[in-house]
Amino acid sequence: MVRATLHKVQPVLAYAAARLDRDLPLATLAAKARLSMFHLHRVFSAAAGETPKQFTLRLRLARAAVLLLTTRDSVLNVALNCGFQSHEAFSRAFRRRFGMTPSRYRSRGFAGTVGSAQAARHADLVKRVGPCIGLYRIEETQSEEDDMTYSIAEKELTAQPVLVVRRRVKRSEIAGALAEIYPHIFQYAQQSGIALAGPPMARYLDWGPGLTTIEAGFPVAAPAKGSETAGGVAILSDTLPAGPAATTIHAGPYDKLSEAHAAIQIWVEAQGLTPRGAPWESYIVDPGDHPDPADWKTAIFWPLAG
Repeated sequence: MVRATLHKVQPVLAYAAARLDRDLPLATLAAKARLSMFHLHRVFSAAAGETPKQFTLRLRLARAAVLLLTTRDSVLNVALNCGFQSHEAFSRAFRRRFGMTPSRYRSRGFAGTVGSAQAARHADLVKRVGPCIGLYRIEETQSEEDDMTYSIAEKELTAQPVLVVRRRVKRSEIAGALAEIYPHIFQYAQQSGIALAGPPMARYLDWGPGLTTIEAGFPVAAPAKGSETAGGVAILSDTLPAGPAATTIHAGPYDKLSEAHAAIQIWVEAQGLTPRGAPWESYIVDPGDHPDPADWKTAIFWPLAG
């Protein structure tokens, strides 16, 4: 069950993410989770889609990439602050991950013009989203809770550039698709020096009875290229539209999100308004920080005709 698995893995996620400058042997992580090393390795890999070693290495390199772009620390100090024992070991791992040396990555800088506030926002998102990048939109077994009530309001939105991957999937495959897409775009954005501007999102381009077309990705600080293929996956540059939108917050497991969408649709029709374009979700609470699905929050937006 998702709830039980997250409760086992979450202490390890938080512990490792807060200690990237230290040695993190499997025995230490297993003790933190109160599991055997074998059991932790199995449970962690099933929940996160990567082994504990892969997880800590990925976070260390993600942190290093942020430090290279946002500080003047030497490459050696960046390496030591991210848990690497030598400049050489760090450079080899960084090149494998990002396709260039740390020095080249720093000299290239952010893609486009990124202000200090946007750079700080990017750094915060990498730190906050990185540990649980594969956990968003995970499905729990169907809950038996009563129907939820929603407070719905109309809000004026500004245009928001996004990087997305488009997929056409069965509804039962949405969670698996997003668990694959988000890490891919997260890695691509970092590799390309593209500053993240918000938590993961998913837009539903159609709601067919058999297949659903989704666009999943991240808001970014500035528009990127029209499209680019990375790792065999087409990354698209798109924009969430400006203008009025009906919005609400869904609290609880993702398997109840359809109720929030239904509530907005009913409200829009009751207000005599007209939808314009596809709705989207923004996963504003990290499942890694909040392993209990009752604590998850998702913002939902339905654009409206002016």
